[in-house]
Amino acid sequence: MPSKKIHKILVANRGEIAVRIIDTLRKLSINSVAIYADNDADSLHCRVADEARPLGGGSLKDTYLNIQKIIDLALDSGADAIHPGYGFLSENADFAEACRANNLIFIGPDAESMRLMGDKIRARQFAIDNNIPVVWGLMGSVEEIAAQAAALPYPVLIKASAGGGGKGMHIVEEPYQLLLSLEQASREAERYFGNGQIFIEQYIKNPRHIEVQVLADHHGNVIHLHERECSVQRRYQKVVEESPSPTLTDEKRNAICETAVAICKSMNYKNAGTVEFIVDENQNFYFLEMNTRIQVEHPVTEQRTGIDIVEEQIRIARGKVMGYTQDSIVANGHAIECRIYAEDPENNFMPAPAQLTLYHEPQMRGVRIDSSIDRPTVISDSYDPMISKLISHGKNREAAIEITKNALKDYIVQTRKTNIPYLQSIIDNKDFLENKIDTSYCEKHQEELIAAMHQMRNDVKKEDVAALFLFYDFNKLFLEHQDIDNVWHEIGYWRYDMNIIVDVDGVSYNVNIEKIRRRSLNCTINGQNYEVLLSQNGGKMSKVIINGMTETIFVSETSDNNYCVHLKGLDFICRRNDELNDTKDYSNNESKNNDLTYCSPMPGKVIKVNVKEGDDVKEGDILCVVEAMKMENNIKSMTSAKVKKVFVVEGEKVDVKNILIELSI
Repeated sequence: MPSKKIHKILVANRGEIAVRIIDTLRKLSINSVAIYADNDADSLHCRVADEARPLGGGSLKDTYLNIQKIIDLALDSGADAIHPGYGFLSENADFAEACRANNLIFIGPDAESMRLMGDKIRARQFAIDNNIPVVWGLMGSVEEIAAQAAALPYPVLIKASAGGGGKGMHIVEEPYQLLLSLEQASREAERYFGNGQIFIEQYIKNPRHIEVQVLADHHGNVIHLHERECSVQRRYQKVVEESPSPTLTDEKRNAICETAVAICKSMNYKNAGTVEFIVDENQNFYFLEMNTRIQVEHPVTEQRTGIDIVEEQIRIARGKVMGYTQDSIVANGHAIECRIYAEDPENNFMPAPAQLTLYHEPQMRGVRIDSSIDRPTVISDSYDPMISKLISHGKNREAAIEITKNALKDYIVQTRKTNIPYLQSIIDNKDFLENKIDTSYCEKHQEELIAAMHQMRNDVKKEDVAALFLFYDFNKLFLEHQDIDNVWHEIGYWRYDMNIIVDVDGVSYNVNIEKIRRRSLNCTINGQNYEVLLSQNGGKMSKVIINGMTETIFVSETSDNNYCVHLKGLDFICRRNDELNDTKDYSNNESKNNDLTYCSPMPGKVIKVNVKEGDDVKEGDILCVVEAMKMENNIKSMTSAKVKKVFVVEGEKVDVKNILIELSI
């Protein structure tokens, strides 16, 4: 294949992966073109690109999944190539063919490889034909599979034939659960991948999820960049990834990596890809699938090998020989990636789209942040809830874990909810530390991990939080605007019995203010004296000395006029009771009239309504389904009742304030 020149690349994606690709393009002196939907117009990937082209508004099908529109934008911009990133059109063979039909280089494999591995049924058969071990499986329509419900070897795992990212996957333990799960999986597969075909396979209990990063050029060279362990998952989506796998023996590590290379050679694969395996308790491994694109967790491999995988993708797409041979790959130390999500771990990981009021990345050696955020913004409900990725690299697993702990503590993402405390509890969990994990780790340890989150909060004295909040509140003009003309801040002001009630996470504390100066606060809370002194002013981030101990605090105003105070790695919601704030919380599924009125748990779209006025429902019946941030959320009846009124229709967009259904006893 002759070498091709590339001067400009359109990045057919958004978010952190678009920013990450553009970073490499800048390093290679290749011009970049970003694309954006209307609600992404001010996003970071648009601001860091050399130019940005609008996709307009509407659904994903009208924007980031609109092949013809993206091709037209690429041609109009003068781009030579398109990089699809991950997700969206990255594994769409029609998109790859459309690029090449318009003389645009598609930075990825050919369409046939994508079709082969994108269809899980074909991929399974390919592995079987090439003597690659796979687990037992069954193909067919929903009706055909359901007809064999009684004969299946439970538990079984339902999967979308064209799926990925955990979408359309369901574990079924008993025959009576099968039909409903099949229908839901097929519906999800149709919506997310445009293909409702599904299949089932035997579910291996306590499995490990191991994947191998591969690179292949047009000159017959295929190499692996070692393996990653991705067993810490929830809802089949990876939460924590690491490399090397702490599970595999050297013999199994070599075998699984060589198998991944053999699969690529058998199919004449080109460009970057990831071959995924399930590993049982005896370290027998089985082919799971191949992702024909760059992975979310690729930075884990980059941190260990020093190889820029995006750069190698571009090099391969140009027809050049890879810059590395297998013998030249040296993997150093241990790397861990944590995915930062806008979600509520205590509420079944419900997505939490909201205003992000303060963002600050940890600055420390051995830490890399891949993010699309650099300032306060709105986390949209239109996309996946992942905010960023935190990657730590140390000389061994213990060192990488310690770096990860410190980085999570110093990572400030002030919004309604994030999974950072949940990640902290995982990284500090005894079974994780001892590598006693499998793909059901999060489910098995859910109560323990949530309890650890609560303990972290209980270990922080709320009186300290109240004192620090008041110090900020009285000094915010000076802290944020360097207001030095206020004489009262200079000489201090005080009066007898200056009492203020401060709420910290809904609990009230009586504070007696003794004296306030521009750089200090003296007060008494629950009989204890507090002296807060400013050590270093950084506006919303300040170092202070509280009763002789130095602390760093981050404070931002929330969308409901309260304040979010970050202390010791945790966020606390504070307010003064002498100020009027709207603190009504619409974000839960509690009902207004004796638990009979059901509101949407988040902004989203109603995709299914199962009841109509006058229907009788039982406890646990699914009333309707709300989709947000690529997740289905079943709204279930909490009691036996009659449907009084249905307020929504399928396809309707809803907010957390919207009533969905009202029941009456």
